[in-house]
Amino acid sequence: MSELHNTVLKILEKGKGILAADESTGTMTKRLDDVNVPSTSENRLLFRETLFSSSSMTDCIGGVILYDETIKQETSKKIKIPELISRMKSAPGIKVDTGAKVLAGSPEEKITEGLDGLRERLKEYYKLGAKFTKWRGVYSITKNFPSKLSIQSNAHALARYSALVQECRMVPIVEPEVLMDGEHSAEECYEKTSEVIKKCFEELILHKVDLKGIILKPNMILAGNKSKNIIKNEEVAKLTLKCLKNSVPSEVPGIAFLSGGQSEIQATENLNLINKYNDTDFIMSYSFGRALQQSALKFWSKNIRDIEGTQKVFNHRAKMNTLAAQSKWSKDLEV
Repeated sequence: MSELHNTVLKILEKGKGILAADESTGTMTKRLDDVNVPSTSENRLLFRETLFSSSSMTDCIGGVILYDETIKQETSKKIKIPELISRMKSAPGIKVDTGAKVLAGSPEEKITEGLDGLRERLKEYYKLGAKFTKWRGVYSITKNFPSKLSIQSNAHALARYSALVQECRMVPIVEPEVLMDGEHSAEECYEKTSEVIKKCFEELILHKVDLKGIILKPNMILAGNKSKNIIKNEEVAKLTLKCLKNSVPSEVPGIAFLSGGQSEIQATENLNLINKYNDTDFIMSYSFGRALQQSALKFWSKNIRDIEGTQKVFNHRAKMNTLAAQSKWSKDLEV
């Protein structure tokens, strides 16, 4: 069993998932503005340090995706952030793309950039303690999109990124996110997501990426947030499983879903149902950002020195999702 495969299994063992704490400074500033907390580097660090030192880090969180600013910071006790995460028996990870930019040739779509100089940056992150990385491609659904150009270009970038990451002895998270924004039906989401994922794996195989040493981070199959045809959670789970069974090679060990605009409870409930109906060998877990942090952030904003109270809120959310990753969650536990 390869070192990379072992890393994947350790991150996702026993229902553990991934905390996506890789918000850029701009995104984190918006989140803090929403709760009336000044977005200073000290406050951004304080919130993240509060989460990273929670007890659920050891019990529920197998990995944390960091942003460039955070991986280089030290805690109030002068412990480097990757070291703190490692001490909590979790794996430090790092977002390595530089964001989605306008796609030349299809200006209404996006291409994720960041390949220039990536090999050198990966070596630096590896020395800082990173065990895995993340790169996100984004796709919109409309009558004409995602285009073949967008699907091909982002798949190629994800594959080149993954090959470089494995060369540097880290696990790549491959995140092709078909966005929830729009009026599309769940069936359209299913069709487009299937097309996107299949093309990603074509490129990954072409680039000789070891599929046993990656984590796929896809969206669930959902109707658009402006759609009139909302489907039941059971149907979300079944369509999501059907999509992945038909699109993902069996060598891939683990799938960690993004929450993609769902509420905290909705994301947890859908994850639970996916695992309830899961008849594959894939580990099905979570890699949530807002769906893990939002309640904790709201609580923390009322008194940023109430570390224990904030951790209690975060621990509950993490535990709920780890139960859902084992199909052991129920609404009664949310009280």
